[in-house]
Amino acid sequence: MKKQKCFSDLRFRNDIILIAALLIISAIGFLYLFVFRTEGNVVRVSVDGKDYGTFSLNENHIEEIRTGKEGENLNRFVISDGTVFMQEATCPDGICVSHRPVFRDGESIVCLPNRVVITVVDEADADAPDIVA
Repeated sequence: MKKQKCFSDLRFRNDIILIAALLIISAIGFLYLFVFRTEGNVVRVSVDGKDYGTFSLNENHIEEIRTGKEGENLNRFVISDGTVFMQEATCPDGICVSHRPVFRDGESIVCLPNRVVITVVDEADADAPDIVA
């Protein structure tokens, strides 16, 4: 008698092939993002959804942003050696302060409690709107 393959064995093999294909496609996507991502040269800062300012990554700079009713919330970011990082913030969790310095186009540092968003953009895209209506 011929030994018949069990239906579950075929399905298991197909599952492995599908998972392997998805992992390969994901790895290629991540590789593409990291290899072809460009460095930005402008920092765009917004506070509470409104533009606060645009700063060059080529010039070292320290900026303090005060928010809240009486300026009780503080965010201090530093632009140094082509990177930007949050040096100090009065938010309770401090995630923005522990974030690594950013310098690539599209990277951001966000302080949700104080509603401060720092985004690195390419100078050519600095005047482009964030949302197209």
